[in-house]
Amino acid sequence: MPNRRKLLLALSLVPFAMSAQTAAPTPRDLVILHDQVRVREITSRKFTQTDLHGWLAPMVRAGVVSTEQAGLSGEGRPITLYTYGTGPTRVLLWSQMHGDEPTATMALVDLMTLFHRSPDHPLVKLVRERLTLLMMPMLNPDGAERFIRRTAQRIDMNRDALALETPEARTLKTVRDRFEPAFGFNLHDQDPRYTVGTTRRLTAIALLAPPVDETRADNEVRTRAKHVAAGIATTLGELIPGTIAKWDDTFEPRAFGDNIQRWGTSTVLIESGGWPGDNQKMHLRAMNFVALLDAFRRIADGSWSTTDLAAYESLAFNMRLGCDLLITNARIRPSQKAPAARVDVAFNIDEITDNGDSPTIRVTVVDIGDLRTYAGYEIHDAGGAEVDSLVVKVDKVLTPEQLKSLIPRK
Repeated sequence: MPNRRKLLLALSLVPFAMSAQTAAPTPRDLVILHDQVRVREITSRKFTQTDLHGWLAPMVRAGVVSTEQAGLSGEGRPITLYTYGTGPTRVLLWSQMHGDEPTATMALVDLMTLFHRSPDHPLVKLVRERLTLLMMPMLNPDGAERFIRRTAQRIDMNRDALALETPEARTLKTVRDRFEPAFGFNLHDQDPRYTVGTTRRLTAIALLAPPVDETRADNEVRTRAKHVAAGIATTLGELIPGTIAKWDDTFEPRAFGDNIQRWGTSTVLIESGGWPGDNQKMHLRAMNFVALLDAFRRIADGSWSTTDLAAYESLAFNMRLGCDLLITNARIRPSQKAPAARVDVAFNIDEITDNGDSPTIRVTVVDIGDLRTYAGYEIHDAGGAEVDSLVVKVDKVLTPEQLKSLIPRK
């Protein structure tokens, strides 16, 4: 059985089960694949362009991906375009247009590592022969250097698609117009405190096929994007069920996703949210790898067009009903004239970095009252104990020590 031996040899590095009907790996097979090829030097979501270039250097030296300087950042850092494959269908991916949103950047490094280490893998061959991937994994290197959202000019480049004031925005527009890709992936990190509607489940991944105008009506371009998003929702739904939401589909005329959709590239927004115990986003890094690789397969073999749109359309929208820490069943008495009230108290804990300065921890009281609809990464039952009303005030900023004093002792 020479054909069987040849297949086994091709799969020897990264074996996976094949579906007899679809000849496609299962979502869990793709998770195993990611664990086999992921770059183990990436252990933190904070890294610079120098780190990124170091991780991608083996692929560049081996000629697995071709590179070109697509532009320069505001401070003169190169914005590199990495190209893989020679297929007729062009796919554009851009990540970290916000410097502090690196989850998909890590996944793109892992994908290029897969292309390098496993050139004979059936999925890799399919992608290489039928697609041309155009990847800009760090579109805002100045922001990444400081781990801040905005560019060195203090502009949110995702609100610069029309004015094109920033060199980073001009670079993205130029690449899009030059290649006119059929599909695009706009890769971001969202606030990890979003929830899947009112389910009290924290959103791990949010998806959106952006609208092309205020009416939010579908055209052929957006419908294609919805099919691709439905495929991602289906695949990830087997791995992280109940934690996938839909991003707000209000049209934003200055945003790149909306405009690139309007300019004719079927675009899917992927927002990485949060996962309990995963502050460095390593689990969601794997989910991005799986989502993108499976999306490549669907685009390459044409199966994207048969994906049931209900898998996308039925997703609940993101809602801001999550917090970092929730104290339930507490009592508060701010006034001696009023009786004590039973309340829940929600807190957010942020690491604040300003222009590269050392980060500081800021604790904020988000809400007080009946918070039964809230989800929290950490939840403590106060058992009816009274909290300090001088400290617990909405929007009050606390020190970590003050928060610690409020957490009930077990």
